This record gives sequence, C-alpha cells and structure tokens, in this order.
Amino acid sequence: MRAFLLAGGLAVVLAACNTTDQRIAGAAAGAGAGALVGGPIGAVAGGAIGAVAAPSVTGSINRASE
Repeated sequence: MRAFLLAGGLAVVLAACNTTDQRIAGAAAGAGAGALVGGPIGAVAGGAIGAVAAPSVTGSINRASE
C-alpha cells in the first residue's frame, strides 16, 4: 500500500516539472521506488531508468490532464 501511495505522489510531482527538472525528479523518484523494491541495487537501477523515462512519462501525464 505504501508503494502505491508513493507512486501516486511521485506521479503528481513529476507532472509539474520542466525538462531538466524532469530528469532530476525522475531520477529521485526512480531511486526511491527502486530502493523500496530492490534495496541499494534497485535504487541505482531505478534512478537510471527514472532519469531516462521521466520526460516521456510527464509528457503523457500532461497530455492526459488537458
């Protein structure tokens, strides 16, 4: 349950970011989620994936909210 609340909160935060901020926030969100699931290795992997995927995710969220 905690992971779902965290993911929902992070989605809202990422929706309001600019391009550079998107990558930073995506890396932080991915690292946090990865740490919850996979520990330190998950944090590193989640951070890398979050930094790469954040702009496309936030673009999708922004289009859906309009």
